[in-house]
Amino acid sequence: MNFKMIHENYNVADLEVSEKFYEKALGLTEKRRINGEGFVIAYLGNEQSDFELELTCLEEHPQKYDLGECEFHLAFRVDDFDAAHQLHKEMGCICFENPEMGIYFIADPDGYWLEIVPAGK
Repeated sequence: MNFKMIHENYNVADLEVSEKFYEKALGLTEKRRINGEGFVIAYLGNEQSDFELELTCLEEHPQKYDLGECEFHLAFRVDDFDAAHQLHKEMGCICFENPEMGIYFIADPDGYWLEIVPAGK
């Protein structure tokens, strides 16, 4: 059997705010959408991979989710680490840096952590 990862799901409080963040911070755009009764699911992606980020917004849950200790993250490799770091610094979304490992993390509007890794790591 062969398994292929196809998406990661994050529940978000405001889909529009989240989509704007992911497009500006990581170049992800909506690929498809499901409008259901009481929920909307948007699948975001880019041309670098067929892996998608699934954002789910529930009408009855407009507040941010309790992420516990936030000991999970999705990682992105970037070809221009310095330019990405500058963009994220300007956006004010860097939440943790680890210079020894040469990586940093950004937080999305709901508090999900996203690791930024330079090419070659």
